[in-house]
Amino acid sequence: MRAITVPTHGGPAALTWADVPDPVPAAGEVLLDVVAAGVNRADIAQRMGHYPPPPGASPILGLECSGRIAAIGAGVEGWKIGDEVCALLSGGGYAERVTVPTGQLMPVPKGLTLVEAASLPEVACTVWSSVFMTGRLQPGEVLLVHGGASGIGTFAIQLGVRHGARVFATAGSPEKVNRCRELGAEVAIEYHTEDFVYRVTEETAAHGADVILDIVGAPYLRSNVEALADDGRLVIIGMQGGRVGELDLAALGAKRGTVATTRLRNRTRDSKAAIVAAVIDNVWPSIESGEIAPVIDRAVPMAQAAEAHRVLEASQHIGKVVLTVN
Repeated sequence: MRAITVPTHGGPAALTWADVPDPVPAAGEVLLDVVAAGVNRADIAQRMGHYPPPPGASPILGLECSGRIAAIGAGVEGWKIGDEVCALLSGGGYAERVTVPTGQLMPVPKGLTLVEAASLPEVACTVWSSVFMTGRLQPGEVLLVHGGASGIGTFAIQLGVRHGARVFATAGSPEKVNRCRELGAEVAIEYHTEDFVYRVTEETAAHGADVILDIVGAPYLRSNVEALADDGRLVIIGMQGGRVGELDLAALGAKRGTVATTRLRNRTRDSKAAIVAAVIDNVWPSIESGEIAPVIDRAVPMAQAAEAHRVLEASQHIGKVVLTVN
């Protein structure tokens, strides 16, 4: 088969479309003919040598994909050859074929194409596990989403609104701010020109944000604590701005606040399967009803994955960038 390989860590030009051995499904796995794969910031970090795959995972980039089941390993039940699915991966999505544990398979939501479905597994599982399982967001609470125009952000806004939360979002341009509002954000803040702590404080009558979903990391740590409500939960899922920050424990303690980090890729298969099952039960119905829709900025041929990475690194996108296989 053909896949995107990274012979040498570096910039987007390091991505190479090359021949690699076909994967073979082990017991409890299926083999997918890939139709499309989502592009994520983690892929960029891995390309640069900063985010190695966990032990036993494919070294090929790609944390989510969609496709059709081409072969079934021993002991697999409930799936058959030809089924159209999307999948949460530990790696391997940037390829014509990939093996997947059955616990990480998801049916394509009714009404969606396979290309649309490829944009869902990573964002849906990340948002559900971080905002709802770790952050324990409740109806009527305030959810602040940083990077509201990103793939994660566009999904978190919609899911928060569907859950009955007041959703605030930050974004980096007027166009992105407007898109956050169109997706349901009550308040959208352009972080280049506005202080999000001031706006959250003002718009909530000094209550603050009950849950903050943060992709920035260290530079936002102090401001996020300031923006938290009493008993607020800060959930950090990305460190685009840096890994090391200073935390004022007294300020956090005064609010009885919680700071948590969460990550999907290094979880056990059982943990991932539990999250996938929860997403199918709690999120898929809202996608099938049209309450939540995938936001796809563009689809790029997989052989041109370098261009997709350039788009993400330049933050030129709104929603997800997807790679497609002919």
